Amino acid sequence: MTSPGLFVSFEGIDGSGKSTQARHLAKTLEAEGRPVLLTREPGGSPGAEEIRNLVLNGDPDRWSAETEILLFTAARRDHMERTIGPALAAGQVVICDRFADSTRVYQGLSRGDLRDKVDALHDLMIGREPDLTVLIDMDPVTGLSRALGRHGRDTRFEGFGLDLQERMRAGFLQLAASHPGRFRVVDGDGPVETVARAVRAVIGTALT
Repeated sequence: MTSPGLFVSFEGIDGSGKSTQARHLAKTLEAEGRPVLLTREPGGSPGAEEIRNLVLNGDPDRWSAETEILLFTAARRDHMERTIGPALAAGQVVICDRFADSTRVYQGLSRGDLRDKVDALHDLMIGREPDLTVLIDMDPVTGLSRALGRHGRDTRFEGFGLDLQERMRAGFLQLAASHPGRFRVVDGDGPVETVARAVRAVIGTALT
């Protein structure tokens, strides 16, 4: 699938700073005069936001990995139909805080050998990858400390602990190595402005 716009996703373990960097990039591109839509997953549309509340809050064992895959795919489908697709068709730069790679890692790799099911559902119901994925890499210990220090909502996955964070990081790096044409890996262990400059540099060629 192709479109006039550019689809950029941000990925990384909890506490990596990917959400901060997604917001920072959106402001930078807007200041450059580019049409930008900043969105997130799970969420980004009314229906997807309702599903977000179901899966990210409450007991960490509330849903099985298989059920989570179905819920996240449903949310992503609605998000694509109602938010991402129309923005890309209008020529906007869509910056999404998480996309399908998070499902591949969280549910497909870290909670069981379910990657094939994740990919099959994605191919059937979504059929689109980002044009560019920025992976903010972070030490799992540091990331978990940051995540737990937020004391906010949407903390369900942080509740799985350091072991999950370590497996997530390995899973993201594996995906990046498997798809070098789409992924750009940026070291997130530094001042926000320093990381932001690195992010802007790695996406520069995609915006020319």
